[in-house]
Amino acid sequence: MDVGTMLRVACGLIVLTALGGVVMAAIRFSGKRNPPVWLAMLHGLLAGSGVTVLACAVFAGDVPVAAAWALGLFLVAALGGITLFLAYEWKRVLLPAWLVGVHALVAVLGFLLLLVAAFA
Repeated sequence: MDVGTMLRVACGLIVLTALGGVVMAAIRFSGKRNPPVWLAMLHGLLAGSGVTVLACAVFAGDVPVAAAWALGLFLVAALGGITLFLAYEWKRVLLPAWLVGVHALVAVLGFLLLLVAAFA
């Protein structure tokens, strides 16, 4: 698979991840409850898949610099997601709104850079 295709596949996986993230954020911000654990796990699985494909593209071929920056931002977002899951979601403690927001913001910035790298 060529690098351009891998970047586009990573975009598709991240879009699916983002849809789950939007649903989880809506659940969290609609009241004082967390999203279901299965949805958080699916979100993380899709994110991990997208980041893995992106990492393969970055390390295997000549990609735009934006792709490498996107990978870095997604790894930072992953740290936030892992923290949200293990420190809050898994223990059924209410997710802190500020951390949900930072996690989402970093991921969105990474996605925008990935779009630039994949389609520019």
